[in-house]
Amino acid sequence: MFHRHPSRGPHRPPHLHPRSRPNQIEIRALGGAVYTISPSRHLGLGAIPDGKGVHFGVYAKNAHAVSIALFDDPEGEPLVLLPLPEQTHHIWHGYVEGLVEGQLYALVADGPWDPKQGLRYNPYKFLLDPYAKALAGKFSTREHLHLAYDPDHPEKDLVPDRRSNARVIPKCVVLGKEKFDWQGVKPPDIRREDLILYEAHLKGFTAHPSSGVKHPGTYLGFIEKIPYLKRLGVNAVELLPVQAKYSEDHLTEKDLVNYWGYNTAAFFCLEPSYAAGKEPGSALREFKTLVRELHRAKIEIILDVVYNHSPEGDELGPTLHFRGLDNLAYYALEGDKHELRKYRNVTGCGNTLDFGKPAMVRLAMDSLRYLAEECHVDGFRFDLADVLGRQGNRDFHSEAIFFQALAQDPVLNRLKIIAEPWDTQSYGVGKYPVEWSEWNGKFRDTLRRFTKGDEGQIGDLAWRLTGSADLYGPEGRGPEASVNFVTCHDGFTLWDLVSYNGKHNEANRENNRDGSDHNDSWNCGVEGPTEDEAILALRQKQCRNFLTLLILSHGLPMLNMGDEYLRSQQGNNNPYGQDNALTWFDWGLAEQSADFTAFVRRLIALRKSLPAYRPHAKSDEDDSQPSSHMVQWMNSSGQFPHWDDGRVRHLAYFLETAAPGWGHPASMTGESLRLGFLINGEEKGMTLGLPESLPGHAWFLAVQTAASPLNACFNRDEARRLDDDFAVPVPARSMVIVLEKPIG
Repeated sequence: MFHRHPSRGPHRPPHLHPRSRPNQIEIRALGGAVYTISPSRHLGLGAIPDGKGVHFGVYAKNAHAVSIALFDDPEGEPLVLLPLPEQTHHIWHGYVEGLVEGQLYALVADGPWDPKQGLRYNPYKFLLDPYAKALAGKFSTREHLHLAYDPDHPEKDLVPDRRSNARVIPKCVVLGKEKFDWQGVKPPDIRREDLILYEAHLKGFTAHPSSGVKHPGTYLGFIEKIPYLKRLGVNAVELLPVQAKYSEDHLTEKDLVNYWGYNTAAFFCLEPSYAAGKEPGSALREFKTLVRELHRAKIEIILDVVYNHSPEGDELGPTLHFRGLDNLAYYALEGDKHELRKYRNVTGCGNTLDFGKPAMVRLAMDSLRYLAEECHVDGFRFDLADVLGRQGNRDFHSEAIFFQALAQDPVLNRLKIIAEPWDTQSYGVGKYPVEWSEWNGKFRDTLRRFTKGDEGQIGDLAWRLTGSADLYGPEGRGPEASVNFVTCHDGFTLWDLVSYNGKHNEANRENNRDGSDHNDSWNCGVEGPTEDEAILALRQKQCRNFLTLLILSHGLPMLNMGDEYLRSQQGNNNPYGQDNALTWFDWGLAEQSADFTAFVRRLIALRKSLPAYRPHAKSDEDDSQPSSHMVQWMNSSGQFPHWDDGRVRHLAYFLETAAPGWGHPASMTGESLRLGFLINGEEKGMTLGLPESLPGHAWFLAVQTAASPLNACFNRDEARRLDDDFAVPVPARSMVIVLEKPIG
């Protein structure tokens, strides 16, 4: 029989039913149903149905007992607690006869409460299964019943909270392998160096009423807008987190939510609120449909994943899963062995997951492999990825356990792997394993500073535009290691970057204290919206400068959702809690800005039409600057630039895009051999010289950012021959791109 109701007392091992056989326990639920649980030799983790019952496996090394709580209502009380009968290799496991797919369940773990030793077991708290494949119900945070500690006790985390959270935590759903019809569609398998990334929010892309889709803000709604992405020319979508998330208490109390989703609660679960259907399993099925249709359009999908922290926060945070199952096995704890109350926090989120612990590495690897094999995703972008290379309280190291595990995994090592190469105490740009690409924060910072007019940027700009060989070359990595970006979800949009000098985050209800104060932005003379046509024209030109440099630089360009139509967030550089029109893609405004979007589309097409970019070796003459072997550098006098002259804000360089011996057919068919960049960051116009063209060739205009959007970019076939083959006028704060082509 069920011993005591969880809301009235601690969970105890239930009495055995009289008909129990050796090694088998029969337990009668409150409603009279009898459940049989028996030992199982299966050591798989999670709930694994076989058609006759369900095997359960839970890692909880230091627990004294682990039970499965069964529910028939996501917001109800448990029907019964079934104790897992065996522990093998720190995994509690058992088999429950008669259970079927769709069964709701949660976990309960009993054990020592000793925060000073890092142990925080609390049998009053129902827990999520870290290996659950689907969730039913929603987190309710306003009642604060997830807290592990007694909120009324002066020493708080030293005394456990004895209130049940049964009604307010989502329930896990037993979900087996589903036969999904991929309709013969295969992943595009795009070469890494050919990627053109588009960072997008799954919900925000279609949530606005102007999207006109049948199911706005969902996986299915996103599918309806794939033709837009196809026309734009991107070939990979990098989605902000779509794994099931938890919105922090401090947000829900202000009627906000964790919109971005960087607070993952269940690594195997797709976010259920993004599904059009509401039955368990809808999110997984609809997400697979989205992946299939992106692949049909020859667009890859890369998921932004958050394995650096959990939603459980610091020692005064909620108890959702890891803390209650095995606090020592998942977290990096501060202090010595006699005082482990505190969590190491290099994420800014209260805790840090420990990739020196086998259980955490296994969880990450298993869930990533599940998304790759079950959902056919093409890669992952790891948020605050320096955490993955830390291993406990140690510093970042590129040969950390997780990196080695990923490199030898036959499923994961063929995918695109991207790092956000930093955390709050480490900056690992250029330090990742050779198979990884990295968000190049130095590219972002240099382009922002140069374009807004800072001095002393020319030398660094040269590195960034040609693939950042100073960062990646020493380890034999090429430009494909660099994910180039000017803006992303975190910070100003492109239009706000040229419209605001400071952040305006009042809508976040933190008195404008949140968000970065270091944006390297310039408002072009007026803070925020203006009707001054001269300022608006300058802002648009600056945006064309940014996108030209971004899309035509060496490396993997990443475009931020909505920048192609100059989307604004009204100066908010940290809208992670804003699930509303402030952050959503406005399709009406996009239509009004069709000319600018066409300019972006032409830039992408121009990049695709040119031979692939190559890594550049360092110069034998000057190992502190990019090589002059494949790139010809010039200043306004036609001489090699003085890299250390901080006053200079202009640069010209000419790239051999299809030199003999590179294996490009272009070098044998008379197509363009050189691409020239004439960049003027000065406040006045100037004339920049051109190298002499090859016999039978001439220089043609491809991009002029000072022109209107419809006349700012031409494809290779439409490029216009220059009037002067030796010099080009470049207006103030603008750039010109030229192509060398055969005449006639």
